[in-house]
Amino acid sequence: MKKIALINDLSSFGKCSLTAAIPVISCLGVQACPLPTALLTAQTGFPSYYCDDYTNKMKHFINEWKKMNITFDGIYSGYLGSAAQIENVLCFLEHFKTEHTLYLADPVMGDNGHCYSIFTEELRNGMKELTKRANIITPNMTELCLLANKNCDQLFSHSSASKEDFLKRIEEIGHLLLNDAINEQTILVTGIVRHETAQAYMGNLAISKKESFYHETVFTGKSYSGTGDLFASVIAGSLVQGFSIQDAIKKAARFLQPAIEEASLENIDRNHGVHFEKYLNLLLQ
Repeated sequence: MKKIALINDLSSFGKCSLTAAIPVISCLGVQACPLPTALLTAQTGFPSYYCDDYTNKMKHFINEWKKMNITFDGIYSGYLGSAAQIENVLCFLEHFKTEHTLYLADPVMGDNGHCYSIFTEELRNGMKELTKRANIITPNMTELCLLANKNCDQLFSHSSASKEDFLKRIEEIGHLLLNDAINEQTILVTGIVRHETAQAYMGNLAISKKESFYHETVFTGKSYSGTGDLFASVIAGSLVQGFSIQDAIKKAARFLQPAIEEASLENIDRNHGVHFEKYLNLLLQ
């Protein structure tokens, strides 16, 4: 069975990070091998939570897995709370990433034009080093701009422009990052909200040096904890199983759309995430 190393935090509530990735990866027929970066009572969007930082414990996983002569078909890194954790991931890649290993890096730094509280210039520089080594990265528009040192306000201001013009501007920023990539890379820009006269759409744009592919669905107007992690997990698992990036994106959207629509209709607290468990069967189609 193929294996993916999942480098992320474990939050008991919020349906994100490892609690999102493990069931999705498993459902796709891939063994999920978690390397926790921290243990949290709940994800950080909740007003109160306890966090047990695992930065100093991550290297124990690396050393023990080296003794086991483990190899991975994929590596997926998500939320990293510090530059020190990024250094640990770079160390992990040095030991476990081969030319046959797919590496997906989700450069979690901000959203909706704002940086998260963890953001520092040191973190940004570390994320740049990680994403250069990735085969696929999954930034949202804010993170795309942070990686490319671009003003995201200018990009967001064009969300009501024509579809072609808006996507072209995103592609132009994406190609700046592609030029710095060490590996052949696809930049999958997630959570692209596009406005038309009476409707808004949520889309994802895959950018490579060869081609671009865009897919969108109707936007409910609400966002939920963990949906980005669920999306990236479907992409990682699908690509390791040999799916094309286009089919992986469509599979992820088909899985997430009904869960997000249900959460919107039921006014679920965004911090608790969507009831994705009910829709895991859609990943088998």
